[in-house]
Amino acid sequence: MAPNDSAQITGENGGTGELPAGRRRAARYVVPVGVAAVAAATIGLVPALAAAGDPDLPAISAQELIEKIAASDTEQLSGTVKVKTDLGIPAIGGLGGATAGAFAPKGGTEDGEKGGSAAEPTGRMMELASGEHTLRVAADGPAKQRVSILDSAAEYSLIHNSGEVWAYDSASNEAYHAKAPAGAHGSGKDQAAPKDLPATPQDFAREALKAAAGTTSVTVDGTARIAGRDAYQLVIKPKQEGSTVGSVKVAVDAGTGTPLKFTLLPSSGGKAAIDVGFTKVDFSKPAASTFDFTPPKGAKVTEADESKATGKDEAHKVPKGAGELGTEPNVIGEGWTSVVRLDTGGKSPAGAVSGDMPAQAQQFMDALGDKVEGKFGSGMVFKTRLVNALMTDDGKVYVGAVTKDALVKVANEAK
Repeated sequence: MAPNDSAQITGENGGTGELPAGRRRAARYVVPVGVAAVAAATIGLVPALAAAGDPDLPAISAQELIEKIAASDTEQLSGTVKVKTDLGIPAIGGLGGATAGAFAPKGGTEDGEKGGSAAEPTGRMMELASGEHTLRVAADGPAKQRVSILDSAAEYSLIHNSGEVWAYDSASNEAYHAKAPAGAHGSGKDQAAPKDLPATPQDFAREALKAAAGTTSVTVDGTARIAGRDAYQLVIKPKQEGSTVGSVKVAVDAGTGTPLKFTLLPSSGGKAAIDVGFTKVDFSKPAASTFDFTPPKGAKVTEADESKATGKDEAHKVPKGAGELGTEPNVIGEGWTSVVRLDTGGKSPAGAVSGDMPAQAQQFMDALGDKVEGKFGSGMVFKTRLVNALMTDDGKVYVGAVTKDALVKVANEAK
Protein backbone atom coordinates (compact mmCIF):
# COMPACT_ATOMS: atom_id res chain seq x y z
CA MET A 1 0.00 0.00 0.00
CA ALA A 2 0.97 3.61 -0.20
CA PRO A 3 3.36 4.94 2.41
CA ASN A 4 2.30 7.02 5.36
CA ASP A 5 2.95 10.53 4.10
CA SER A 6 0.87 13.43 2.78
CA ALA A 7 -0.25 13.19 -0.84
CA GLN A 8 0.96 15.36 -3.67
CA ILE A 9 -2.08 15.86 -5.85
CA THR A 10 -2.27 16.31 -9.59
CA GLY A 11 -5.82 17.17 -10.61
CA GLU A 12 -7.30 16.77 -14.04
CA ASN A 13 -7.72 20.54 -14.06
CA GLY A 14 -3.97 20.91 -13.67
CA GLY A 15 -4.03 22.12 -10.08
CA THR A 16 -1.53 20.69 -7.59
CA GLY A 17 -1.07 21.18 -3.89
CA GLU A 18 -0.92 19.57 -0.47
CA LEU A 19 -4.04 18.75 1.45
CA PRO A 20 -4.29 21.26 4.34
CA ALA A 21 -3.66 19.68 7.74
CA GLY A 22 -7.09 20.64 8.99
CA ARG A 23 -8.70 18.76 6.12
CA ARG A 24 -6.71 15.55 6.46
CA ARG A 25 -8.88 13.96 9.11
CA ALA A 26 -10.24 10.65 7.94
CA ALA A 27 -13.89 9.78 8.14
CA ARG A 28 -14.36 8.71 11.72
CA TYR A 29 -16.31 5.57 10.96
CA VAL A 30 -14.23 2.46 10.56
CA VAL A 31 -16.02 -0.82 9.77
CA PRO A 32 -13.97 -3.84 9.66
CA VAL A 33 -13.14 -5.99 6.80
CA GLY A 34 -9.89 -6.67 7.15
CA VAL A 35 -7.52 -8.05 5.54
CA ALA A 36 -4.88 -6.48 5.50
CA ALA A 37 -2.06 -7.98 6.50
CA VAL A 38 -0.91 -11.33 5.61
CA ALA A 39 2.72 -10.39 5.42
CA ALA A 40 1.65 -6.85 5.25
CA ALA A 41 -1.04 -8.06 3.17
CA THR A 42 -4.07 -6.77 1.57
CA ILE A 43 -7.38 -8.08 0.41
CA GLY A 44 -9.31 -7.32 -2.60
CA LEU A 45 -12.51 -7.70 -4.36
CA VAL A 46 -14.28 -7.98 -7.57
CA PRO A 47 -15.65 -5.28 -9.76
CA ALA A 48 -18.95 -7.05 -9.48
CA LEU A 49 -20.98 -3.90 -9.12
CA ALA A 50 -23.48 -3.29 -11.86
CA ALA A 51 -23.13 0.05 -13.63
CA ALA A 52 -26.20 1.50 -15.32
CA GLY A 53 -24.27 4.11 -17.26
CA ASP A 54 -21.96 6.85 -16.07
CA PRO A 55 -23.79 9.61 -14.18
CA ASP A 56 -23.42 13.24 -15.23
CA LEU A 57 -21.88 14.96 -12.18
CA PRO A 58 -20.39 18.45 -11.67
CA ALA A 59 -16.68 18.74 -12.49
CA ILE A 60 -14.34 18.25 -9.53
CA SER A 61 -10.54 18.35 -9.18
CA ALA A 62 -8.50 15.62 -7.53
CA GLN A 63 -7.68 17.90 -4.60
CA GLU A 64 -11.35 18.75 -4.09
CA LEU A 65 -12.30 15.07 -4.20
CA ILE A 66 -9.64 14.12 -1.65
CA GLU A 67 -10.87 16.93 0.60
CA LYS A 68 -14.38 15.55 0.20
CA ILE A 69 -13.19 12.13 1.40
CA ALA A 70 -11.33 13.68 4.34
CA ALA A 71 -14.37 15.72 5.34
CA SER A 72 -16.74 12.75 5.24
CA ASP A 73 -18.28 12.02 8.62
CA THR A 74 -20.16 8.84 7.75
CA GLU A 75 -20.66 6.87 10.97
CA GLN A 76 -23.83 4.94 10.25
CA LEU A 77 -24.37 2.53 7.39
CA SER A 78 -25.26 -1.00 6.45
CA GLY A 79 -24.87 -2.98 3.28
CA THR A 80 -23.32 -5.83 1.34
CA VAL A 81 -19.69 -5.89 0.26
CA LYS A 82 -18.24 -8.10 -2.45
CA VAL A 83 -14.62 -9.12 -1.97
CA LYS A 84 -12.26 -10.85 -4.35
CA THR A 85 -8.60 -11.30 -3.53
CA ASP A 86 -5.97 -12.56 -5.95
CA LEU A 87 -2.55 -12.11 -4.36
CA GLY A 88 -1.06 -15.03 -6.24
CA ILE A 89 -0.82 -17.21 -3.15
CA PRO A 90 -2.33 -20.66 -2.51
CA ALA A 91 -5.92 -20.60 -1.29
CA ILE A 92 -6.13 -20.49 2.50
CA GLY A 93 -9.88 -20.61 2.86
CA GLY A 94 -9.63 -23.93 4.70
CA LEU A 95 -7.00 -22.73 7.13
CA GLY A 96 -9.24 -20.50 9.24
CA GLY A 97 -10.77 -21.41 12.57
CA ALA A 98 -10.04 -24.85 13.94
CA THR A 99 -8.28 -26.00 10.79
CA ALA A 100 -5.73 -23.24 11.25
CA GLY A 101 -4.00 -25.76 13.48
CA ALA A 102 -2.02 -26.75 10.40
CA PHE A 103 0.15 -23.73 11.17
CA ALA A 104 0.57 -24.56 14.84
CA PRO A 105 4.00 -25.78 15.99
CA LYS A 106 4.46 -29.52 15.68
CA GLY A 107 2.96 -31.39 18.61
CA GLY A 108 -0.09 -29.18 18.95
CA THR A 109 -1.17 -27.37 22.09
CA GLU A 110 -0.71 -28.36 25.72
CA ASP A 111 -4.06 -30.12 25.88
CA GLY A 112 -3.39 -32.09 22.73
CA GLU A 113 -5.62 -30.07 20.46
CA LYS A 114 -4.32 -28.79 17.12
CA GLY A 115 -6.30 -25.55 17.19
CA GLY A 116 -8.65 -23.35 19.20
CA SER A 117 -12.22 -22.27 18.70
CA ALA A 118 -13.59 -22.35 15.15
CA ALA A 119 -15.03 -18.91 15.91
CA GLU A 120 -11.74 -17.26 16.96
CA PRO A 121 -11.42 -14.17 14.71
CA THR A 122 -7.74 -14.22 13.75
CA GLY A 123 -7.84 -17.36 11.66
CA ARG A 124 -11.24 -16.65 10.15
CA MET A 125 -10.28 -13.18 8.94
CA MET A 126 -7.24 -14.66 7.18
CA GLU A 127 -9.65 -16.43 4.86
CA LEU A 128 -10.32 -13.06 3.22
CA ALA A 129 -6.76 -13.01 1.89
CA SER A 130 -7.74 -15.29 -0.98
CA GLY A 131 -10.74 -16.07 -3.13
CA GLU A 132 -14.18 -14.48 -3.38
CA HIS A 133 -16.36 -13.55 -0.42
CA THR A 134 -19.63 -11.80 0.31
CA LEU A 135 -19.79 -9.72 3.48
CA ARG A 136 -22.71 -8.10 5.23
CA VAL A 137 -21.58 -5.05 7.21
CA ALA A 138 -23.21 -2.56 9.56
CA ALA A 139 -22.01 0.26 11.78
CA ASP A 140 -23.53 2.73 14.21
CA GLY A 141 -20.66 4.97 15.25
CA PRO A 142 -17.41 3.85 16.88
CA ALA A 143 -19.17 1.74 19.52
CA LYS A 144 -21.08 -0.67 17.28
CA GLN A 145 -19.96 -2.63 14.22
CA ARG A 146 -20.86 -5.96 12.71
CA VAL A 147 -19.40 -7.91 9.79
CA SER A 148 -20.62 -11.30 8.59
CA ILE A 149 -18.92 -13.59 6.07
CA LEU A 150 -21.59 -15.40 4.11
CA ASP A 151 -21.30 -18.65 2.22
CA SER A 152 -23.82 -21.05 0.73
CA ALA A 153 -24.35 -23.14 3.84
CA ALA A 154 -23.10 -21.14 6.82
CA GLU A 155 -22.33 -17.69 8.22
CA TYR A 156 -19.53 -16.31 10.35
CA SER A 157 -20.23 -13.10 12.27
CA LEU A 158 -18.00 -10.72 14.23
CA ILE A 159 -19.85 -8.21 16.41
CA HIS A 160 -18.55 -5.28 18.46
CA ASN A 161 -21.12 -3.68 20.78
CA SER A 162 -19.97 -1.10 23.32
CA GLY A 163 -16.84 -2.92 24.45
CA GLU A 164 -18.07 -6.49 24.01
CA VAL A 165 -16.79 -8.56 21.08
CA TRP A 166 -18.58 -11.73 19.98
CA ALA A 167 -17.76 -14.04 17.09
CA TYR A 168 -19.99 -16.89 15.98
CA ASP A 169 -19.50 -19.69 13.46
CA SER A 170 -22.83 -21.26 12.49
CA ALA A 171 -21.20 -24.27 10.79
CA SER A 172 -19.65 -25.52 14.03
CA ASN A 173 -22.08 -23.79 16.41
CA GLU A 174 -19.13 -22.25 18.26
CA ALA A 175 -18.88 -18.76 19.74
CA TYR A 176 -15.90 -16.69 20.91
CA HIS A 177 -16.18 -13.84 23.45
CA ALA A 178 -13.71 -11.12 24.36
CA LYS A 179 -13.53 -7.61 25.72
CA ALA A 180 -12.64 -4.97 23.14
CA PRO A 181 -9.21 -3.36 23.56
CA ALA A 182 -9.05 -0.21 25.67
CA GLY A 183 -10.34 2.72 23.64
CA ALA A 184 -12.31 0.49 21.30
CA HIS A 185 -15.70 1.16 22.87
CA GLY A 186 -17.83 3.92 24.25
CA SER A 187 -19.97 6.58 22.64
CA GLY A 188 -17.37 9.26 21.98
CA LYS A 189 -16.47 9.99 18.37
CA ASP A 190 -12.77 9.63 19.10
CA GLN A 191 -13.15 5.99 20.10
CA ALA A 192 -11.77 3.47 17.62
CA ALA A 193 -13.22 0.22 16.38
CA PRO A 194 -11.41 -2.99 17.37
CA LYS A 195 -8.23 -3.28 15.35
CA ASP A 196 -8.68 -6.96 14.57
CA LEU A 197 -11.85 -6.31 12.58
CA PRO A 198 -11.61 -6.03 8.81
CA ALA A 199 -11.90 -2.79 6.86
CA THR A 200 -14.32 -1.54 4.25
CA PRO A 201 -13.31 0.41 1.11
CA GLN A 202 -12.98 3.52 3.30
CA ASP A 203 -10.00 2.07 5.12
CA PHE A 204 -8.21 0.92 1.99
CA ALA A 205 -8.75 4.33 0.41
CA ARG A 206 -7.31 6.20 3.38
CA GLU A 207 -4.16 4.10 3.35
CA ALA A 208 -3.73 4.56 -0.39
CA LEU A 209 -4.06 8.34 -0.02
CA LYS A 210 -1.21 8.49 2.48
CA ALA A 211 1.17 8.78 -0.44
CA ALA A 212 4.52 10.52 -0.19
CA ALA A 213 4.73 13.94 -1.84
CA GLY A 214 6.31 13.80 -5.26
CA THR A 215 5.93 10.03 -5.66
CA THR A 216 2.26 9.82 -6.60
CA SER A 217 -0.09 10.96 -9.33
CA VAL A 218 -3.73 11.45 -8.30
CA THR A 219 -6.38 12.24 -10.89
CA VAL A 220 -10.13 12.16 -11.36
CA ASP A 221 -11.11 9.73 -14.12
CA GLY A 222 -14.81 10.04 -14.81
CA THR A 223 -17.83 8.84 -12.86
CA ALA A 224 -19.56 5.55 -12.10
CA ARG A 225 -22.74 4.10 -10.64
CA ILE A 226 -21.87 1.96 -7.59
CA ALA A 227 -24.45 0.16 -5.45
CA GLY A 228 -27.15 2.48 -6.77
CA ARG A 229 -25.15 5.62 -5.90
CA ASP A 230 -23.49 8.24 -8.10
CA ALA A 231 -19.72 8.24 -7.64
CA TYR A 232 -16.53 9.92 -8.83
CA GLN A 233 -13.55 7.75 -9.84
CA LEU A 234 -10.26 8.72 -8.19
CA VAL A 235 -7.14 7.13 -9.72
CA ILE A 236 -3.87 6.89 -7.77
CA LYS A 237 -0.64 5.82 -9.51
CA PRO A 238 2.93 5.51 -8.21
CA LYS A 239 5.50 7.52 -10.15
CA GLN A 240 8.38 5.36 -8.93
CA GLU A 241 9.67 2.24 -10.66
CA GLY A 242 9.96 -0.97 -8.72
CA SER A 243 6.58 -0.85 -6.96
CA THR A 244 4.30 -3.86 -7.25
CA VAL A 245 1.33 -1.45 -7.28
CA GLY A 246 0.26 -0.39 -10.77
CA SER A 247 -2.72 1.78 -9.87
CA VAL A 248 -5.50 2.20 -7.33
CA LYS A 249 -9.02 3.26 -8.26
CA VAL A 250 -11.40 4.54 -5.59
CA ALA A 251 -15.08 5.16 -6.33
CA VAL A 252 -16.20 8.01 -4.04
CA ASP A 253 -19.86 8.63 -3.23
CA ALA A 254 -20.78 11.99 -4.74
CA GLY A 255 -23.14 12.83 -1.89
CA THR A 256 -21.33 11.72 1.26
CA GLY A 257 -17.68 11.48 0.22
CA THR A 258 -17.61 7.86 1.41
CA PRO A 259 -15.46 5.46 -0.65
CA LEU A 260 -17.76 2.81 -2.13
CA LYS A 261 -15.28 0.70 -4.05
CA PHE A 262 -11.53 0.10 -4.00
CA THR A 263 -9.65 -1.65 -6.80
CA LEU A 264 -5.89 -2.26 -6.83
CA LEU A 265 -4.16 -3.39 -10.02
CA PRO A 266 -0.62 -4.81 -9.74
CA SER A 267 2.18 -3.43 -11.89
CA SER A 268 2.69 -6.92 -13.32
CA GLY A 269 -0.67 -6.63 -15.08
CA GLY A 270 -3.63 -8.97 -15.15
CA LYS A 271 -6.80 -8.81 -13.08
CA ALA A 272 -7.17 -6.86 -9.87
CA ALA A 273 -5.23 -8.12 -6.86
CA ILE A 274 -7.64 -6.37 -4.53
CA ASP A 275 -11.17 -5.33 -5.34
CA VAL A 276 -13.51 -4.36 -2.51
CA GLY A 277 -16.85 -2.70 -3.02
CA PHE A 278 -20.42 -2.26 -1.90
CA THR A 279 -23.14 -3.91 -3.94
CA LYS A 280 -25.78 -2.49 -1.59
CA VAL A 281 -25.41 0.40 0.84
CA ASP A 282 -27.75 2.33 3.13
CA PHE A 283 -26.54 5.36 5.11
CA SER A 284 -29.41 5.34 7.61
CA LYS A 285 -29.03 4.20 11.23
CA PRO A 286 -29.09 0.38 11.52
CA ALA A 287 -31.57 -1.19 13.93
CA ALA A 288 -30.14 -1.57 17.44
CA SER A 289 -30.88 -5.30 17.32
CA THR A 290 -28.30 -5.65 14.52
CA PHE A 291 -25.56 -5.54 17.16
CA ASP A 292 -27.21 -7.79 19.75
CA PHE A 293 -25.88 -11.32 20.17
CA THR A 294 -26.70 -14.22 22.47
CA PRO A 295 -25.05 -17.62 21.88
CA PRO A 296 -27.59 -20.12 20.51
CA LYS A 297 -28.65 -23.01 22.70
CA GLY A 298 -26.02 -25.72 22.74
CA ALA A 299 -23.26 -23.52 21.30
CA LYS A 300 -19.74 -24.05 22.59
CA VAL A 301 -18.51 -20.71 23.98
CA THR A 302 -14.80 -19.96 24.31
CA GLU A 303 -13.70 -16.97 26.38
CA ALA A 304 -10.59 -15.15 25.14
CA ASP A 305 -8.87 -15.45 28.53
CA GLU A 306 -9.72 -19.15 28.71
CA SER A 307 -8.30 -19.74 25.24
CA LYS A 308 -4.98 -18.17 26.21
CA ALA A 309 -4.82 -20.00 29.53
CA THR A 310 -5.27 -23.42 27.94
CA GLY A 311 -2.92 -22.72 25.03
CA LYS A 312 -5.71 -23.07 22.46
CA ASP A 313 -4.59 -19.92 20.69
CA GLU A 314 -1.33 -21.59 19.64
CA ALA A 315 -2.82 -22.14 16.20
CA HIS A 316 -2.62 -18.43 15.55
CA LYS A 317 0.95 -17.83 16.72
CA VAL A 318 3.90 -17.26 14.45
CA PRO A 319 6.13 -20.35 14.16
CA LYS A 320 8.87 -20.55 16.76
CA GLY A 321 11.74 -18.17 16.06
CA ALA A 322 10.04 -16.36 13.20
CA GLY A 323 8.91 -13.45 15.33
CA GLU A 324 11.97 -13.12 17.60
CA LEU A 325 13.44 -9.97 16.13
CA GLY A 326 16.58 -8.49 17.59
CA THR A 327 16.13 -4.84 16.58
CA GLU A 328 13.48 -2.29 15.76
CA PRO A 329 12.50 -2.12 12.07
CA ASN A 330 14.17 0.45 9.82
CA VAL A 331 12.52 2.02 6.78
CA ILE A 332 14.75 2.25 3.72
CA GLY A 333 13.74 4.53 0.84
CA GLU A 334 10.55 6.53 0.49
CA GLY A 335 7.19 6.52 -1.16
CA TRP A 336 5.79 3.43 -2.85
CA THR A 337 9.19 1.72 -2.99
CA SER A 338 10.06 2.01 0.70
CA VAL A 339 11.24 -1.23 2.31
CA VAL A 340 11.16 -2.23 5.97
CA ARG A 341 14.29 -3.93 7.28
CA LEU A 342 14.29 -6.13 10.38
CA ASP A 343 17.21 -7.87 12.06
CA THR A 344 16.62 -11.15 13.91
CA GLY A 345 20.00 -11.02 15.59
CA GLY A 346 21.67 -13.67 13.47
CA LYS A 347 18.78 -16.13 13.46
CA SER A 348 17.61 -17.12 10.01
CA PRO A 349 13.85 -16.49 9.74
CA ALA A 350 13.69 -18.81 6.73
CA GLY A 351 15.28 -21.57 8.76
CA ALA A 352 12.92 -20.96 11.66
CA VAL A 353 9.94 -21.19 9.38
CA SER A 354 11.04 -24.36 7.63
CA GLY A 355 12.09 -26.07 10.85
CA ASP A 356 8.89 -25.71 12.84
CA MET A 357 6.05 -26.06 10.36
CA PRO A 358 4.07 -29.18 9.55
CA ALA A 359 4.00 -30.48 5.99
CA GLN A 360 0.86 -28.62 4.89
CA ALA A 361 2.14 -25.26 6.08
CA GLN A 362 5.62 -25.93 4.70
CA GLN A 363 4.16 -26.66 1.26
CA PHE A 364 2.30 -23.36 1.44
CA MET A 365 5.50 -21.44 2.25
CA ASP A 366 7.57 -23.23 -0.39
CA ALA A 367 5.03 -22.22 -3.04
CA LEU A 368 5.81 -18.58 -2.28
CA GLY A 369 9.61 -18.70 -2.15
CA ASP A 370 12.52 -18.18 -4.57
CA LYS A 371 16.16 -18.71 -3.64
CA VAL A 372 18.27 -15.58 -4.33
CA GLU A 373 21.92 -14.53 -3.96
CA GLY A 374 23.75 -11.20 -3.99
CA LYS A 375 26.30 -9.06 -2.21
CA PHE A 376 24.26 -9.60 0.96
CA GLY A 377 24.83 -13.36 0.73
CA SER A 378 21.92 -15.72 0.09
CA GLY A 379 18.33 -16.02 1.17
CA MET A 380 14.74 -16.66 0.14
CA VAL A 381 12.21 -14.26 -1.37
CA PHE A 382 8.61 -15.01 -0.41
CA LYS A 383 6.37 -13.41 -2.97
CA THR A 384 2.80 -12.38 -3.61
CA ARG A 385 1.44 -10.12 -6.34
CA LEU A 386 1.75 -7.16 -3.95
CA VAL A 387 3.94 -7.69 -0.89
CA ASN A 388 7.31 -9.45 -1.11
CA ALA A 389 9.72 -10.39 1.67
CA LEU A 390 13.42 -11.31 1.46
CA MET A 391 14.70 -13.43 4.35
CA THR A 392 18.49 -13.71 4.30
CA ASP A 393 20.45 -16.61 5.71
CA ASP A 394 22.23 -14.29 8.16
CA GLY A 395 18.99 -13.18 9.80
CA LYS A 396 17.87 -10.05 7.94
CA VAL A 397 14.31 -9.50 6.70
CA TYR A 398 13.35 -6.99 3.99
CA VAL A 399 9.63 -6.43 3.34
CA GLY A 400 7.87 -4.10 0.92
CA ALA A 401 5.34 -3.65 -1.87
CA VAL A 402 8.22 -3.85 -4.32
CA THR A 403 9.51 -6.35 -6.86
CA LYS A 404 11.95 -9.15 -6.07
CA ASP A 405 14.74 -7.30 -7.92
CA ALA A 406 14.06 -4.15 -5.88
CA LEU A 407 14.34 -6.13 -2.64
CA VAL A 408 17.63 -7.69 -3.69
CA LYS A 409 18.97 -4.24 -4.67
CA VAL A 410 18.06 -2.80 -1.27
CA ALA A 411 19.67 -5.75 0.51
CA ASN A 412 22.86 -5.38 -1.55
CA GLU A 413 23.10 -1.65 -0.86
CA ALA A 414 22.36 -2.10 2.84
CA LYS A 415 25.18 -4.63 3.23
